[in-house]
Amino acid sequence: MSKEYYKIVLIGGGSVGKSCLTVQYLHGRFHQDYDPTIEQSYQKETEIDNKEVTLEIIDTAGQEEYRSVRDKYISTGQAFLIVYSIISRTSFIEAKQLHQAVKRAKGPKGAPVITVANKSDLHEERVVTVESGEELAAEFSSLYFETSAKTGSNVAECFQQLVRELRKRKDTISENQPKSNPQKEVNKSEGGGCCIIL
Repeated sequence: MSKEYYKIVLIGGGSVGKSCLTVQYLHGRFHQDYDPTIEQSYQKETEIDNKEVTLEIIDTAGQEEYRSVRDKYISTGQAFLIVYSIISRTSFIEAKQLHQAVKRAKGPKGAPVITVANKSDLHEERVVTVESGEELAAEFSSLYFETSAKTGSNVAECFQQLVRELRKRKDTISENQPKSNPQKEVNKSEGGGCCIIL
């Protein structure tokens, strides 16, 4: 059986911690210094639910001037982590806009999305409630996780659950595809004639 390959895109406003989430997942450490990302692509080979998988993880820029780059990855990504910071109401509003952008780009079939409320370790500075995050996720039929890139809380779980959602979707598509019908051939008469393929 060939190894699975999935392209996961992290999108969200600036300074919400997309790069920190990525580094925490890939290397198990917290990247303290903030360096605005234009776009970074990483690969991780891992095992999820006893199946080998290769993940291409795209960490996109949150700044408005890089919107065209982000939009390109929205159109080519297979699944998305839409990230906001629990200490930034602006990033929460941006997350809603990004949900809408993914919905527009992916059409009626959509794509697997997880809404990620990052910086849960800063709960004393929280301005976006858990309930608001859950309502946003429900509005767009998305799963919801609160994460901390600093402590590692729920970081791996987000990526793992997104792969599970991709697998479910793949299985559903396979089940719904029509079974190929073998072509039927009408017997030719002994004196020549024609063959009809139905």
